[in-house]
Amino acid sequence: MSGSISPSLVGSSPEADPAAAIDAAWDQLTRREYAAAHAAAAALRARHPGNRDVLYLLAVSARHLARIPEALGALEELERHHPAYARLFEERGLCHLSQGATEPAIAAFSKAVSLNSWLPLSWRALHGLYRSCGRPQEAGAAAQSLAVIERIPGQIVTAYGLFEDRDIGAAEQMVRRYLSAHGEHIEGLRLLARIAMAHDAPDGAQALLEKVLGIAPGYHAARYEYAVALLRRFKHQRAREELEKLLAIAPKNRAYRFTHATVCARLGDFDQALPAYQKLAREDPKDAELHMAMGHTLKTLGRTAEAIDSYHAAVAGRPGYGGAYWNLANLKTYRFADAELERMTRYEADAGTTRVDRYHLCFALGKALEDRGEYATSFQYYARGNALKKEECRYRPEFLENIARLQRATCTADFFAARRGWGHPDAAPIFIVGLPRAGSTLIEQILASHSAVDGTLELPDIAHLVFDLHDRTRPPDSPRYPGVLAELDAPECARLGEKYLRETGVYRHGRRFFIDKWPSNFRDLGFIHLILPNARIIDARREPMACCFSNFKQLFPAGGGPEFVYSFEDLARYYRMYLQLMGHWNAVLPGTILRVQHEELVTDFSTTVHRILEFCDLKPEPACFEFHKTERAIHTPSAEQVRRPINRAGLDQWRRFEPWLGPLREALTRLDILTRDGPSCGR
Repeated sequence: MSGSISPSLVGSSPEADPAAAIDAAWDQLTRREYAAAHAAAAALRARHPGNRDVLYLLAVSARHLARIPEALGALEELERHHPAYARLFEERGLCHLSQGATEPAIAAFSKAVSLNSWLPLSWRALHGLYRSCGRPQEAGAAAQSLAVIERIPGQIVTAYGLFEDRDIGAAEQMVRRYLSAHGEHIEGLRLLARIAMAHDAPDGAQALLEKVLGIAPGYHAARYEYAVALLRRFKHQRAREELEKLLAIAPKNRAYRFTHATVCARLGDFDQALPAYQKLAREDPKDAELHMAMGHTLKTLGRTAEAIDSYHAAVAGRPGYGGAYWNLANLKTYRFADAELERMTRYEADAGTTRVDRYHLCFALGKALEDRGEYATSFQYYARGNALKKEECRYRPEFLENIARLQRATCTADFFAARRGWGHPDAAPIFIVGLPRAGSTLIEQILASHSAVDGTLELPDIAHLVFDLHDRTRPPDSPRYPGVLAELDAPECARLGEKYLRETGVYRHGRRFFIDKWPSNFRDLGFIHLILPNARIIDARREPMACCFSNFKQLFPAGGGPEFVYSFEDLARYYRMYLQLMGHWNAVLPGTILRVQHEELVTDFSTTVHRILEFCDLKPEPACFEFHKTERAIHTPSAEQVRRPINRAGLDQWRRFEPWLGPLREALTRLDILTRDGPSCGR
């Protein structure tokens, strides 16, 4: 097969999974039954048009039959559907090589290794071609790359190649088989860490990379990936420390500098982050990802016009960049021009657009058309974007619902009475909890306008402490947490409270109180009360239809964003779990939680703000009532809205889409949510 391998199935099909038939055809190729393999590929192509692996099989079998024009035609079709698939370019290089077309072969192999550097066949071909053309410097570079690969076991090289081509399941199976048979190998462990990151499991990646660095502390690539895993886990200070070790060794490394700037921005050190981004942009004005990151920072700082310029620069650097269009839409105040709307529509419909770009474009188009009053088409794009996003999520409501049930069984009134006085006594934290898009950013902005309160960001530290209490070896239906709370003693609760205060200290600026606005902390209020019994807790609540649909319209960032928001059923079930838990916490911890209904905050602003300040033991200050004038970094999607005076415009926006929200209303009604969630605001 001239170095080709049988890839795993990637690509959609309206019929049954063709993987078995593809594997059988590859077996025929291995036995040099080229005509039979080609006939099988042609039949599969008719049933599964656009399937990546079928088109690749067709091209390889056609080349072996010396039908080069047909092979190149199949590769052109493959490129239209899967333009980032490295092996198509390797196969194109082999086709050109068979015809003696040196320069086209070099271009094809070069493209292949630019997309996937773990292709020894392409590096070997490039080395030979460069030598034959009298290009010794390029031949030497290809030889060096090939030498690096050849020092690594072949199974791991193949697994890396599969991973780079997004055949993640096949890559994981292969590397695990190798490690099981041969023991730990740093490249195998590093690949498993990259697979963990691809599965949105940075905690697993962190543990694997710590093992790699324990074996090879000077492995800079692994240390960089370790810093990225820490960043994904919101361990910003530790990530910064690791990056600064790398920058001391390689101060000009662009990846290190870019990620260091990102970490500084997450820590609120914008005096370092923004100049670093700007310098990188001057060095490479076409770096789309850099312009995106710079746009996020400018948006956070309230410099909206400059953020828009950065997002436009990202689009200029990579036309069809769905994330850039979505971030323009996510400013909430930006309005797309007709030409932009036409381009977005065209890119979204293009078969070559990636899934990630497509769902970003869908959400951006939903917002753009909503702003134009075209609600039916807007909803179609929102629904399409949610369906695409839902397909890549691994969210299962049963796990969280089981945890919530166990919370109610473990954390009873008697449980807390027996532990009265435990934990760290500091009253500095103010937790704002609830669902996303329920008005928590507005409450945060009001409180952060007070001279005694530090506004931070959504801090995941409670989630990290809870995660450490879990036993990851236990099955999901038999978790260690929250039952383990009964095993904690008073010194341990105090230690955990102190650890939380110490680790969140990097986000504070010396004021008496600080805000922790991680919405899903409502799931762990029992744990919070155990370790921080004097912390204030505010429950930000919004009318269910408005809250759920606002979440449905919002595309959250990958790696840490909620995954329950991409279907009406998941939203309704999560809202029910939230109501059940908040009802429980109010019953067993009476008087410790302030409920703030968003609609009442908007319609009876002064009274509600006074109630919030009183609950937090804060004297009223004029700035709290003119919160929109407070200049501070705001990281959430509501950043632009809370920089404007209070208004009622958003209260009933969902009603414009009411004709299409029957399934949401039915789910909320079936789960008995609409009837029991009254619009009250009290303690």
